Amino acid sequence: MLGALASRVTGVLGLAGSGVTLATDGALRLVTAVPDDIAELERCQEEFQRGPCVTAYLSGRVVAVPDLRAEPGRWLELGAAAEAHGVGAVAGIPMRLNEDTFGALNLYAAGPREWPEEDLAAAVVLADIATSYLINASKYHQQQALNEQLQQALEARIVIAQARSIDVEQAFQRIREHARSHNARVREVAEAIVHVGLRV
Repeated sequence: MLGALASRVTGVLGLAGSGVTLATDGALRLVTAVPDDIAELERCQEEFQRGPCVTAYLSGRVVAVPDLRAEPGRWLELGAAAEAHGVGAVAGIPMRLNEDTFGALNLYAAGPREWPEEDLAAAVVLADIATSYLINASKYHQQQALNEQLQQALEARIVIAQARSIDVEQAFQRIREHARSHNARVREVAEAIVHVGLRV
């Protein structure tokens, strides 16, 4: 999805390239870049945690720079990498959902470029759609994982209850007590009972 976002925005706006970074433990990390050599500009911002994508992420606002050369002291590392790749203009688009910012969509143009409002607005819409999809997909996978864990726990409780000829609540209580006293998870104890014959 994020690769498609980078490709689409690059093509629609006629850019030299674009990339997507997402926040992990409070820092932005490269996810994808189009074309591949644009990844060097993304990694530069990731390594130093400075640049338009970082500023867009931290502020929650679009950061558009028409000419990096006009601001030589602003982002030294990015400026040098951009010049080496023929990139003169950059823009960082925050990836937001409601009040939260999850990363940034980063736009790179060959040479200086004014960033028309309609171009930035189109990039914001694409970034918002991708962010919404990403968050919903994440919630879906978390719910799916939780459902699987609950199903496994239920199946383990039933098996244990049948094996011990006690009711399900008693079986679960024994498993929980064993887990607490041995600093283990309930699921690990249940799996040990079912698979290796642990007695509690």
